[in-house]
Amino acid sequence: MMKIGYRPILWHIMKYYAHFGHKEFVLCLGYKADVIKDYFLNYNEYVSDDFTMKNGGKVLSSKKRDLDDWTINFVDTGISANIGERLHSVQSYLADDEYFLANYADGLSDLDLNKMIDFFVESGKTACFICVRPSQTFHVVETDEGGLVERVNYVRDTGLLINGGFFIFRKQIFDYMQLGEELVEEPFHRLIAEKQLVGYRYNRFWCMDTFKEHQELNDMYEMGKPPWEVWKTNCHSENGNEASRHNELTGRRS
Repeated sequence: MMKIGYRPILWHIMKYYAHFGHKEFVLCLGYKADVIKDYFLNYNEYVSDDFTMKNGGKVLSSKKRDLDDWTINFVDTGISANIGERLHSVQSYLADDEYFLANYADGLSDLDLNKMIDFFVESGKTACFICVRPSQTFHVVETDEGGLVERVNYVRDTGLLINGGFFIFRKQIFDYMQLGEELVEEPFHRLIAEKQLVGYRYNRFWCMDTFKEHQELNDMYEMGKPPWEVWKTNCHSENGNEASRHNELTGRRS
């Protein structure tokens, strides 16, 4: 729930998905679940939007509203549950969806979600996630057996890819999961063994919610250049792929 500008990161992620037409959300709540519930129960539409005030504040009106066409399911999945357990807890909310979207809810991107979905559908696989270059600025070191340093490079210059936390799953994902397992451990290894996991490479903007990067995200916001606010540009579709109804699952920290 750390804020970027006037809104928490969670809101920015949900606004991103809604821009592409995915407006039914399942929030997998754990630590500070009450804070998230309270935020939406007392949501103030006018904090970050243009509005008109009349009669000394007795009448407020806005040309656009964020949450009017959103459906948000608040599901308490346990304080100590891991991501795999949280997904299991909300399986019943997926109905007959062919596939669903999931997110760690701690990172932002300007990813064209429609392109990723098309890539996933064409692959015919069970699971997909974005592969991104680390945004941190640490160094990767290579040494010989005696400890002599042979190479030092910024991690972004090594070609290393990491899991960016934006997922697409078919419901068959649950066939690869057992209760208590972490999502990217045993289930992903089973998917890999059966060639059912694909990675969508993305080389543009992606940033994770570390303290340093949280500051950088706020700097971008204050400069008026937040690249993740795709809903303020015309570079992506407003309606998204409406082939089926989708859910966003947010299952990491708040």
